[in-house]
Amino acid sequence: MLMPSQGMRILVATKPVDFRKGHDGLAALVQSTLAEDPFTGTVFVFRSKRADRLKILFWDGSGLVMAYKRLEESSFTWPAIRDGAMTLNRAQFEALFAGLDWRRVRSLEVRRPAVAE
Repeated sequence: MLMPSQGMRILVATKPVDFRKGHDGLAALVQSTLAEDPFTGTVFVFRSKRADRLKILFWDGSGLVMAYKRLEESSFTWPAIRDGAMTLNRAQFEALFAGLDWRRVRSLEVRRPAVAE
């Protein structure tokens, strides 16, 4: 699983992190800076000082998984730098990961269907 499944919680750390950090360093940041538990299955997204790189960290039930991506000819669209994290839905995350402007992605308003009689 590299892309989060539907319903998974996705948090983006809004401050850039030291990209020399590995699994344990990022898990420690999740606990100390974001006040979250890195072992719950939540997907944590980190940005580098250079906006062209991201790291993803999540617990898959048997170990910590870390993925790294660098865009070659552009940079990611990141939220404003501040303390804490912000939540993205899956479509927004996929847009961010693809290097697109995730702020333009909106959830569809779906009404509950009526039961046909």
